[in-house]
Amino acid sequence: MSPAASYRHLFGLTGRTYIVVAFLARLPLAMSQMGVLLLIAHTTGSFGAGGASAGALAVANAVGAPLLGAASDRFGQRPVVLVQSWLSSLGLLAVVLAAESGVSWLWAAAAAAFGGFFIPQAGPLARVRWRPIISSRDRTGTSARLIDTAFSYEGSADEASFVLGPALVGTIASIVDPGVGICTAAVLLAIFGTWFAIHPTARLRTAHAATAGTGRLLTPALATLMAAQFIIGMIFGSVQNGTTVLATEAGHDGLAGLVQALLGIGSVLAGLSMAALPARIGYVTRWRATAAGLLVLTTPLLLVGSLAALCPVLIVLGCCVAPYMITTFTLGEQITPPSRTGAAMTLLAAATGLGYAVGAAVAGHFADLSGATAAFGVTVAAGALACALAVGAGPLLRRAHAGSAAMAATPETPTPSASAA
Repeated sequence: MSPAASYRHLFGLTGRTYIVVAFLARLPLAMSQMGVLLLIAHTTGSFGAGGASAGALAVANAVGAPLLGAASDRFGQRPVVLVQSWLSSLGLLAVVLAAESGVSWLWAAAAAAFGGFFIPQAGPLARVRWRPIISSRDRTGTSARLIDTAFSYEGSADEASFVLGPALVGTIASIVDPGVGICTAAVLLAIFGTWFAIHPTARLRTAHAATAGTGRLLTPALATLMAAQFIIGMIFGSVQNGTTVLATEAGHDGLAGLVQALLGIGSVLAGLSMAALPARIGYVTRWRATAAGLLVLTTPLLLVGSLAALCPVLIVLGCCVAPYMITTFTLGEQITPPSRTGAAMTLLAAATGLGYAVGAAVAGHFADLSGATAAFGVTVAAGALACALAVGAGPLLRRAHAGSAAMAATPETPTPSASAA
């Protein structure tokens, strides 16, 4: 089955409406951090206050996402995501109210933390749904291939959302008002978060997930994958910082977001093409190859001295980003007990967010000392860490994947791809 046919068949299992809803449900998370930064900086005149408020949202989401992901494993996604969508929507509206009322920005930061804690990680939660969807609705006998296709799509959708979300909220802020951008995110969250929560796919569970006990969640293998996602988060944060420095030095600071979005173009295209990879190329091999690619493709950033030179480097670098993340999330889903996949997927997402915060902070410190090249040095260092981790932890993940494949080979649950080599 060709990749195009695989995607058509996959989307046919849920209907295209679900695909649209699940994509739009993840936009508010992508919009909120930059939206809060722009709003608080606009109302206070302080980028420090804006950054602190945006950071409060990001850290709160990194804490809340795995806790609420675990709750969705226990109680089901429908009630948990429904409550999350409405509480986080109210939290974002409270940010606007606090920011525009003239009270101390600390109240807006507190509201941002409240909203951030509850924002649902729609992307990771959508990944959790695919195995039971495919198990219950596919009759072609290509379940393992379709799961690979599903994770390829989800990785690309996440990348697209994190390109479109900031661009959307930034455009609204520049044309209308930063507060309108946050209100737009809140409305999208209330509508599409609710729709995502009540969609019939939220009720589907694999037979193992319905009958299994809690299972062990934080294994050495999953901790390794969290470290891998932390590293890719560092790449995101340091690239954003270095790009902003270059744009500011060139007198075009408004272009920073658009230039950084180029990273997502190559990433989305490469992510979608992952469905064409033959099953004989195992997940650990894919992880090692993409980690090596991150090291090789980040290195040219040290030679970049202008926005024009940066653009092609980011497009090419993006070609390894989504494949790397798709592989880590797929491995995470396959090595985790079915009853704990919600917690596992949101833990990986939380690790990415924390890595982003650390990468941005460290790169910012070095940028203050030596400019954009020093900031991009953090990106290259993260690429080296990704490569070293993939080489060193490969045997551990092979064993974990092989063990999970053996346990999953039952009539109730589709067998994951057999090869981990």
